[in-house]
This record gives sequence, structure tokens and C-alpha cells, in this order.
Amino acid sequence: MRWRGRRTSRNIEDRRTSGRARGAGRRVGRAGGLSGTALIAVLVIGYFLGVDVTPLLNEAGLGTQQSQPATITKADREAGQFVSVTLADTEEVWADVFARHDLGRYQPPVLVLFKGTTASPCGGASGASGPFYCPRDKKAYLDTQFFTTMARRLGAKGDFAAAYVVAHEVAHHVQNELGILPRANRIRAQVSVAESNAISVRIELQADCYSGIWARHAQERFGSLEPGDIEEAMNAARQIGDDTLQKNAGRTPNPHSFTHGTSAQRERWFARGYQSGDLNECDTFGAAAL
Repeated sequence: MRWRGRRTSRNIEDRRTSGRARGAGRRVGRAGGLSGTALIAVLVIGYFLGVDVTPLLNEAGLGTQQSQPATITKADREAGQFVSVTLADTEEVWADVFARHDLGRYQPPVLVLFKGTTASPCGGASGASGPFYCPRDKKAYLDTQFFTTMARRLGAKGDFAAAYVVAHEVAHHVQNELGILPRANRIRAQVSVAESNAISVRIELQADCYSGIWARHAQERFGSLEPGDIEEAMNAARQIGDDTLQKNAGRTPNPHSFTHGTSAQRERWFARGYQSGDLNECDTFGAAAL
């Protein structure tokens, strides 16, 4: 991805140098209810499946902690610049898409960069929670260390794989702006866990499709893609499919527990958005088959 020397976004909230974790309440002691093995299991589930495990950590006495000011390395600074350029690209692309479809003015999200832990209206953010979007404050939260985890532990290497992560979280904001996300979440709150998970899968696959739309328009508008970039994004989508993550965690894939979609589904919907560049092609809620 060609990103160096390009415009950066002003909608970055960098919390990486704060001396105290946002939302820190008390110092922690020993784990009260979780053994070391159980604690590791909780962290793995949260980190790789995108679940906020902060409430479980709080119960164990391992919630948001006091922290020293984070040391910002050269790699941290570069990751911040990369994210800022990617976010700026999403701002221009989605503003144009909204204008073309007469959807009103696009209001971009703020992207919060943190290192270690921070807080959001949707719950605590940490390395265990992974990147996420909070519709309550219309902010996306990202610890850029997740990019290293993607490359080293998930096999999702490359700068465009990282750009896909940013684009996916921004896509949730697009869903929020269009009223899709609040409607879906209202229904999720009224149905069974299995039904709620099924709706969550459709939300996530639509975000993958929107990410594909962004990739197509980014190439058309900025010429930023390089050979192999789309393959990097497709590989990232494949590596973070629910079935692949559960297999890699030593579990038998359980479709009823899926919240993001299978590897094949995530690849397919990203490709659909990229190939069409059309919002109408991303209606996962109306699709008979995913």
C-alpha cells in the first residue's frame, strides 16, 4: 500500500502517552476467581474472537490498571502514521459514496489509539478486546500492537491486512450512520443467543463487504494499492474467520457460536464489495445464503 507522505486524518485521538489508563479505578491484586490456565483461556477467547473480556477480568481482580506512561517506539509512531493515512482515505471515500447515493453528509468517526488499556462507553479496551467500534461515542478503538499479533500469531501479514482492519471498524461506523447498526442491535437484544449471534454474523459480513468497497474506491481515487494488497486483505479475512480461529484455539468449530462468519464467508463478502463497489451488493440481511 502506498501511504507514506500522504494526507493524515485529524480525527485521531492518541491516548498512548497518557500516564494513567483511562477509566482506571484501583490497583489490582491477585486473581480472585480465575486460575492461571483459566485466565489465559479468557484472554485467548477475547483477543482472537473480538469479545470484550474486561468484565471477567474485573471479577478476577484484573481489570483496568494503573499504568506508567507508555514508551512510544519508532514502530509505534509509524503505525500511528499509517493508521492516520488509512483513516483519511476512508473519510474521502465514504464522503464521496454518501454524496453519490444521496445519503446526506458523511460524519467520520474518531479513531482512538491506545497502548495497553483504555476505556470506552461500550466497555474497557485492551489487548484482550482487540479492535472494536463503539456506537455510543462513534469512536473506533485500536491498540496498534494488534497488527503485530495479526502478523505473528494469525498469519495475516502486510500493511494492507492492517488497513483492512481499520476499514472494517470504520465500516461499522458507516452502518451506524445509515441506521443499520442500531436497528440490528435492537433486534439482537430481543432474541435468543443463537439468533443474536446469527444477526451479528450478518453485521460483520456487511462490514467486510463495505471494506471491499473502500478498497476499490481507494484504488480508483488514490492509486494506493500495490500488487498483492488485495490478497493480503483476503488472507486477513480468512485468518480471522470464526471457524479458523476456533480450530487454531484447539476447539471444534461451533456454528451457533459464530459472531463474525466463517473464513469463506468473510473472504466472499470482502471480494463482493471490492468487485462491485456498490452498497446495494452488500445487503447481507436480505441474502438468502451467506
